[in-house]
Amino acid sequence: MNRIAGDPGPVRWLLFAVGFRLPVENREWVRHELTDAGWRVRALVRQLVILLPIAGAFFALPGERSVRIAIAALVIFGGLFIALTYGDSLRAARLRQHRLP
Repeated sequence: MNRIAGDPGPVRWLLFAVGFRLPVENREWVRHELTDAGWRVRALVRQLVILLPIAGAFFALPGERSVRIAIAALVIFGGLFIALTYGDSLRAARLRQHRLP
């Protein structure tokens, strides 16, 4: 897989996934990430990276195993549903955040 100009690396990618604005040198990568084919899949992957530790924390709480599994599943599937439902609006906000048309 070829790397795109301005690829932010793992740490900045995580910051981008959480919602931080990347520096100007990453602008072309951000444009690709938010507008090229497959942007919805990449958005879901970013959301999943955020949701998995949260679901894991709920799963680690004491209690009945079935309840812990249900809560973790609700966190993951609910979060992915919201990301799918509001994907266009979230993408538009991220483009504005990075001053891209």
